[in-house]
Amino acid sequence: MLLGGCYDPAPDPRSSGPGVDDCLRNVQMDQLTEAIGRCDAVVSAHPNAPQPRNERALLHSLAGQTEASCIDSRAAAALLQRQHKGVSQDAVLVEEIHLRMRSCQPLTNPPAAGAPSGQRSGVARP
Repeated sequence: MLLGGCYDPAPDPRSSGPGVDDCLRNVQMDQLTEAIGRCDAVVSAHPNAPQPRNERALLHSLAGQTEASCIDSRAAAALLQRQHKGVSQDAVLVEEIHLRMRSCQPLTNPPAAGAPSGQRSGVARP
C-alpha cells in the first residue's frame, strides 16, 4: 500500500482545546468582549506561551481597557524572558511585545531633582 504525503491523521483528542494562535481568529470590532472571552480560553490552555497574552493585550487595548492590556503586555514580556535561550523566537512577536510594553510606560517622567518647576520665584500661584 502506498501512502502519499497528504495523509492527515485524526486530531489528537488530548489537544482538542484552542490553539496558541486562536485569539485573533474571526475577531469583529463589535464583539470584542466575546473575543476576549475566547482568548481567555487560549491563555488558559497555553499558560506559558507569550503569544496569547500579547494578542489578548491587543484585544483589551481595542476595547479601551488600558490597564488590562498592560497587565497582559507585562505577562507576555515576562514569559518571553523565561523562554529557554536556545529556543528560536518569532522576531515579529518579540517586537510586538516590546512595542506594547513601551505603550504602557508613562508618557512623561517625573521632574528630576533640582529641575526648574516653571514657577517664578516669589510669585504665588492661585
